[in-house]
Amino acid sequence: MDQIIECVPNFSEGRDMGMIREITNEIESVEGVKLLDVDPGKATNRTVVTFVGPPQQVIDAAFLAVKKAAQVIDMTKHSGEHPRFGATDVCPLIPVAGITMEETVAWARKLAERIGEELKFPVYCYENAATQEKRRNLASVRSGEYEGLADKLRDPQWKPDFGPADFVPRTGAIAVGARDFLVAYNVNLNTTSTRRANAIAFDVRERGRVKRERNPLTGKVVKDKQGNPVMIPGSLKAVKGIGWFIEEYGIAQISMNLTNISVTPIHEAFDEVCRKADERGIRATGSEIVGLVPLDAMLDAGRYFLRKQQRSLGVSDAELIKIAVKSMGLDELGPFNPEEKIIEYKMSKGMPKRLAGFSVKKFMEEAASESVAPGGGSVSAYIGSLGVALSTMVANISSHKRGWDDKWEFFSDWAVKGKEIQERLIDLVDEDTDAFNRIMAAYGMPKSTDEETEARNNAIRAATIGAIEVPMEVMKTAFNGYEVAEAMIEHGNPNSLTDAGVGVLAIRTSIRGAWLNVQINAVEVQDDPYVNDLLAEGAQINRDSDAKEQELMNNLEKKLSGK
Repeated sequence: MDQIIECVPNFSEGRDMGMIREITNEIESVEGVKLLDVDPGKATNRTVVTFVGPPQQVIDAAFLAVKKAAQVIDMTKHSGEHPRFGATDVCPLIPVAGITMEETVAWARKLAERIGEELKFPVYCYENAATQEKRRNLASVRSGEYEGLADKLRDPQWKPDFGPADFVPRTGAIAVGARDFLVAYNVNLNTTSTRRANAIAFDVRERGRVKRERNPLTGKVVKDKQGNPVMIPGSLKAVKGIGWFIEEYGIAQISMNLTNISVTPIHEAFDEVCRKADERGIRATGSEIVGLVPLDAMLDAGRYFLRKQQRSLGVSDAELIKIAVKSMGLDELGPFNPEEKIIEYKMSKGMPKRLAGFSVKKFMEEAASESVAPGGGSVSAYIGSLGVALSTMVANISSHKRGWDDKWEFFSDWAVKGKEIQERLIDLVDEDTDAFNRIMAAYGMPKSTDEETEARNNAIRAATIGAIEVPMEVMKTAFNGYEVAEAMIEHGNPNSLTDAGVGVLAIRTSIRGAWLNVQINAVEVQDDPYVNDLLAEGAQINRDSDAKEQELMNNLEKKLSGK
């Protein structure tokens, strides 16, 4: 999976759209970055911008935006209702897909260091990127705001993490951080009572409710030794919540901020609100996600509800999303369009379509066209994905066969494994074509001088080796599909045995086709010891594949003949 992070810088300008456009133009100038949202506020005189992309491109875009903001925003003239201490006040990075928080922290500090060194103003790191515990909380880092920044910078305890400890009046300071993805999530209730909605919100939110003597509603507030109210914690960690009435829909809602969906995911928040509402005689009728959501959050929700139904989890992403939407009623107040609501899907809008996104007919026509790509390597990967998909289908069918209810999890596990293999093979369809295109690009490099010729030859050699590694990966990945086919021939629904058999034949074709590509691409680089090792490995996989196909087809024939 590609690494994707989100960046949500807050700029201290919310009234001059010309200035804001100058900043967002910088963001959009970086290839691979997708600008998702620009939210200016006149009263706060602050604009929140959201964009996503691969880590390096995101920090490049963030740096350019911070640089432009320092040029166009003058903090000596700024006023607004929101706390702030710099032209770019905060710049958090959020892991979205394929990347850990630890990796995101490293990128945040890299961005912070670059801002400090190149733009020469104070940079603090906060939240997960904080270098000191007392700097984790943004409110502490920003205490005193812009007006108190000069004094703060003279305090050795508040020396910036990067950049000079100098007060730059025009620019102020910036806080760069790494935090978890926050989802704004509302659950709809079949009541108009804000008081009852608030009661449910207090039941579930982490902070909970104020403890009172005797009567929980009217009793005297219990306080600790410091005079602070004692709280009764709610049932959900990393959740903030309140109840309110939405006049537009004529219903009350529980409005929540899920501040760490790895601690409390969306589906668990929904189910817990359902339970607490039911205890109070109220029903949760649906819900809504405000803004965007990562794909994994929706897939996890789909798997959660399928597991509760004891149904196979090895279904397509589209089916998992559909189950999630219907289970949580995400379409109750309006359509839930995955292309607009899921970050990864919205990112891909407007981008050139990959082969994996083609229809079956379109892929066939593209393979038959005068273009040399997609060629045999891409087709081999695609055939392998279809072969493994057939075994996955048998697992899914078997998981809900009448009388086999106690076996659903066994077959679900095989279906999940099959799905992982077939999706990797689908990725390799495009990777094989990309590898071929890199070879063509290398051949197109200039060769007027000895240095250029050497660089060209090295690039051709590296690209050629890459074009060997991709079909090798197809061979190894497709071979893993035999395990799923074998399990389905042995244990699957007897009425679908031949589907698993066709899958075996397709896997064998995939491996043999990929092996042909390995060999043809290796012709010009057989003097390389690494390539020779790959050829030896590929030859062994091909032999093992011959033997495995024969073994599985013999087993299938015996079952079909009743022997």
